[in-house]
Amino acid sequence: MKILVVGGGGREHAIIWKIAQSPKVEKIYCAPGNGGIAELAECVNVAATDIDGMVALAKEKAVDLVMVAPDDPLAMGMVDALEKEGIRAFGPRANAAIIEGSKAFSKELMKKYNIPTAKYEVFDDSAKAIAYIKEQGKFPAVIKADGLALGKGVIIAQDLAEAEQAVHEMIDEGKFGKSGSRVVIEEFLTGPEVSVLAFTDGKTVKPMVSAQDHKRAYDNDKGLNTGGMGTFSPSRLYDKAKQKECMENIFLPTIKAMTAEGRPFKGVLYFGLMMTADGVKVIEYNCRFGDPETQVVLPRLKTDLVDIMQAVIDEKLDEIEIEWEDNAAVCVVMASGGYPVSYKKGYEITGLDSVDGVTVFHAGTAVKDGKIVTSGGRVLGVTALGANIDEARDKAYAAVNKISFKDEFHRSDIGIKKY
Repeated sequence: MKILVVGGGGREHAIIWKIAQSPKVEKIYCAPGNGGIAELAECVNVAATDIDGMVALAKEKAVDLVMVAPDDPLAMGMVDALEKEGIRAFGPRANAAIIEGSKAFSKELMKKYNIPTAKYEVFDDSAKAIAYIKEQGKFPAVIKADGLALGKGVIIAQDLAEAEQAVHEMIDEGKFGKSGSRVVIEEFLTGPEVSVLAFTDGKTVKPMVSAQDHKRAYDNDKGLNTGGMGTFSPSRLYDKAKQKECMENIFLPTIKAMTAEGRPFKGVLYFGLMMTADGVKVIEYNCRFGDPETQVVLPRLKTDLVDIMQAVIDEKLDEIEIEWEDNAAVCVVMASGGYPVSYKKGYEITGLDSVDGVTVFHAGTAVKDGKIVTSGGRVLGVTALGANIDEARDKAYAAVNKISFKDEFHRSDIGIKKY
């Protein structure tokens, strides 16, 4: 098979690394790709959001399957466009990708189908939003941009001043463009978070092993929210009882709700969950593999990923057995100084050849004059496997200490959380 993967980050590197292990695959293309992906796939300079360009590329290379990994092209309808041209594509169509593309849609879906989530209201008028926050009188308060905002459109306001600033920035000042012209104000839930990704063909749901992400930039969950500074799998708290509760109250009801709405979801659905005193609740849905959760989940997958993707496309997921390794994984993100605000690019990365026993997934890298250089905020995801989280963590950090680039920073506490 010839497979094209859309995207160019750490998640896509992990997906391609896994696809490359399949005996069914003879050639992988990636658009646009990055410096690390180039070692496994032929990278083509087509933007991930260029729908016409991607359809043309899939035709030109006569690929057998296109795996659309990022949220933006899914929400824009890339899968629909590929299918219209008779090209097999993995990922939800636009009318199902809205589950991530609009926070208001997903909250209304949960309310309608009694899927446990935080209490909320939706506003497109800043004065009304602020009046509601004052009326609730509870802090912290959660303010979310309705649309896609690169994982940065959520503000947890500690007081009224912060809440007012967030609302004005989103609605009145257009900080997130159209994505923030509507906001969701919701109650702040407390409890440990866990991420569970699931394969689904619109009828059957097969959850993957659990993971836990570290969103804040610095140790002890300090600093700004990021796309994710590291992750580990499995979650120490997501036991058999929690799995059962989530399958009955959240996973199956969500898939059934989407089908009932005429929006059958096929692909990977990501459940961002919080274990509260009142049971597990949904914080958010993503319509694709999470980043960096993919970097710890896929290394634990035993079953051929290509077989799973085919089964999802053909709506035969119930016919395939998905197996996982009984181990643990830890991924530490090495980032550019200044991320997630502003940072410089183009610094040479050294030490990549000196690490063994780990997998280094490239997130923001490029090749320049034969050298690997930085080209993004999150640069590398150093992933290690072990019999348990502590062993995997030690291996990952030993490797991180051998790799360097100018102004690099990383969290030193990934995988330490006992909750």
